[in-house]
Amino acid sequence: MRIIKFGIIGAGLMGREFASACARWCHLTKMNVRPELVAVCDRNPVIYPWYRDNFPAIRQFTDDYHELLANPEIEAVYCAVPHNLHREIYCAIINAGKHMLGEKPFGIDKEANDAILRCCMEHPKILVRCSSEFPFYPAMQRIGRMIEEDFFGQVIEVNSGFLHSSDLNPEKMINWKRMIEFNGEYGCMGDLGMHPCHFPFRAGYIPKNVRAILSKLVDKRPDKDGNMVPCLTWDNATLLCESEDPLHGGIFPLTIKTQRIAPGETDTWYFEIKGMKGCAKWSSKNPRRLELLEYKGSDQAVQQIDMGYESTFPTITGGIFEFGFTDSILQMWASFLTELAEGKTVSRFASCVTPKETALSHRLFTAALRSWKNTSTETV
Repeated sequence: MRIIKFGIIGAGLMGREFASACARWCHLTKMNVRPELVAVCDRNPVIYPWYRDNFPAIRQFTDDYHELLANPEIEAVYCAVPHNLHREIYCAIINAGKHMLGEKPFGIDKEANDAILRCCMEHPKILVRCSSEFPFYPAMQRIGRMIEEDFFGQVIEVNSGFLHSSDLNPEKMINWKRMIEFNGEYGCMGDLGMHPCHFPFRAGYIPKNVRAILSKLVDKRPDKDGNMVPCLTWDNATLLCESEDPLHGGIFPLTIKTQRIAPGETDTWYFEIKGMKGCAKWSSKNPRRLELLEYKGSDQAVQQIDMGYESTFPTITGGIFEFGFTDSILQMWASFLTELAEGKTVSRFASCVTPKETALSHRLFTAALRSWKNTSTETV
């Protein structure tokens, strides 16, 4: 069993999720590699006790990421910091010779993303990937296999989105994701957009152009002292794109939606594909249910499949049980470590977002900003 020693830079919500995945590694049954968490970097020391209490292998706590990167014991880093720090810290990690899985959107804007990709190209032996858990749900893995088997025929339409209601309350205190200097001009697109982009991009559904509708629904929020301050980031975005079917040719509409203010939603991913031979639809609102329609020239009947625990990387969980968000995180990390250890992924749709895919997302979001500003359809 190969052990890869990790450090975390940015030890908040998602840092704890990665640490928890490390602790649950025994849940996976056929891995020849595992992570060991040995260092944590965060500017907020209040976070440290949870890590100290649960991870005795951690020997370094620091508020300076340079100190963590100077640690020769560390082979790879998980980085989850605000978007304005991506360019500086991601490039420092890569230049230090550490493999990295970082959070979306891989730079606060296209210029920052371009710099990160140049750094990746200068260090081709360093594995660099972006986090996105969406495709690792069993239903999405099955849809991926169906795309490869050409189940759907010529594509008619694809819809992909990430909706939640975390900002539905207008009195919720402002945080960095609502501040343009930290989150960036993309707003909800940068914060959420890689999730609904990951699967279409991997399927080869590349946006050729975009017409964007962007919404700022709450223009002020209270700060920690109760003062009302400007909330400048986009709350919701709908991107209508044209894409070309890579298997059959022909142009089809691709809609990508990201919303922080979505009444009725808690945290919902969805994907829908319609083709001349078949259709599929899935939503994390009912994660077990996969809806399929296969058209053979007679009646159109929608089939509902109750998906079990059909994970790409085998686990101890029985196939009849439910799959959830923490399971998708574990599967994503299994994919990253497998690629790191073996130099290849297990399948096309069971692999993490690549730097080139983050670059495509930046081209899309930058074009979306132009589209909204000019009330126009913009080339991606």
